[in-house]
Formats: sequence, structure tokens, C-alpha cells
Amino acid sequence: MRIFADSGSDLPKSFFDENDVTLIPLSVLIDDKEYDDVIEIDSKEVFDAIRNGKHPKTSQASPEALLSFWKDLSKSDEEGLYIAFSSELSGTYNTAVMMKDQVKEWNPNFNLIIIDSRCASLGHGLLVKEAVRLRDAGDDIRTIERKIRSMAARMEHLFTVEDLDYLAKGGRVSRTSAFIGGLLNIKPLLHVESGKLVPIEKHRGRKKVFRRILELMEERGNELSEQTIAISHGDDEATALEVKAMIEEKFKPKNIEVQMIGSVIGSHAGPGTIAVFFLSKLN
Repeated sequence: MRIFADSGSDLPKSFFDENDVTLIPLSVLIDDKEYDDVIEIDSKEVFDAIRNGKHPKTSQASPEALLSFWKDLSKSDEEGLYIAFSSELSGTYNTAVMMKDQVKEWNPNFNLIIIDSRCASLGHGLLVKEAVRLRDAGDDIRTIERKIRSMAARMEHLFTVEDLDYLAKGGRVSRTSAFIGGLLNIKPLLHVESGKLVPIEKHRGRKKVFRRILELMEERGNELSEQTIAISHGDDEATALEVKAMIEEKFKPKNIEVQMIGSVIGSHAGPGTIAVFFLSKLN
């Protein structure tokens, strides 16, 4: 069985190489030059470009690339599982489904399951890591699909950005909100709801946002001491480690992973973003 994941999962290239997972890169455009995410550019370069006044743009994985991946899988007669970046944030999932349908016309036995994770960054990445664990433990593809869909439905994303202007330029918040927020040192608290970025609260100053994130983790989280919690950051490891220490002290989770936000998401969220990912309570 082959596992596929795109670069919206914010996992490093080493993870894909070491765990036999096929990377599907999204694209980043800077100064009219297009780069394959993770392969040709890393997020540090993107954050540095933003700080130097550049305005990176992003695009989904190309239909041609996805068709090539699916054709290669079809020829191998292997099963495939693709865990995709939220369809509300990228067109990659929908394009992947269309290319799958094309290959099915040539090979009706083509067996590829595509999951719309409705997740982003390490919320998406944790799903991919769990799929690898289940595959290596010997679970069949249908069992893995069921478990990953269940996990995706419970994945919480809580995050804040340093500068609302980045989200405004990407159409994620209004320019008026960004302007007022900048004047008053207002920091937004956002989450992901049905795959979309949704602002839920505003606080004056980052420390208040981080304290509120911990409160919401306590309200929403399911047995946090037994979980792997993930933190992603926009080239601000020092702050990410501060948040990690706060979480360790309060919840004592099994593990906390810290990773820099990837190029595609970082292009929209900007430097200084801090995001926390964990599983919500069971329904």
C-alpha cells in the first residue's frame, strides 16, 4: 500500500523519505518564479522573503502531476491512500479526485482512496503520521481509512498570527479588521471549522491569546495527557518552545512535536504564527 500526502501537511522532506510516503508538492510563486514546495524551496526562505517585502503566492498541485502519480500507482497494481490538505483551503483534493476518475476509465480496478482531511499544517500532518503507524502495524487500507476519517473529524486547530495583514492579503480576514488589529495590538484567535479558517476571538497581546489557547485545550481536549500534541510556528521557534513549556506544565502530554510551518501555509499566515493541534473529546 502506498501512502500519499501533500505539502499542506507541513511535514519535513525527511519524514517522507524515511517513512515511504509519497510527497505531492503544492507550489509557491515568488518574483514570478514557481517552486515545488519542500522540494525546491523551504519555509525559512519564504518567511525571509516576506520580511523583505515580497508577497508569495501559492497554487494547488497541478493536474498533470497528480495524473502522473495516479498513473504510476495504477501500473503497480498497489492500493493507494492519499490524505489531502483541506478542500476548503486548496483545490488539490478536488483535482486529485478528477484525475483519479480519469485513471479509473483506463483501469477500472484502480484502487485509490482519497480523504479530504479538512485539516491543515500539523493537524493534517498528525493524520499522515498515524496512517503510517497503522500501515506499519499491519492494518488494511479500509481500516486505516476509517480510523483516519474519525481522527480528522476530531482534529482541533487553534492558532494566532503576529500580523493580520498577511491573512488580509490572502482574503482570510477583512482589511479593516487587520488595520484595527494592528493599531491596537489585537491578536486574533482562529480555528478550523469544516475545513475553513474561522476567527473566534480577539485578545490584546499574545500572552493573553496563549493563555486562552490553553483554556480551550482544557475545554475541548480528550485526555490530553495521553496525546501527541503538535505546535507549528512561523519561524519563531523561541515562542513555540514557550508555548510547549506551558502545555507540558499544564497537561503533561505523552509527546509534543514542534515544527516550522510549511511554505504554502506560511505564505498566507506570515512570520510569527503559532498553531496548536490536538484531538477533541469523543462525541
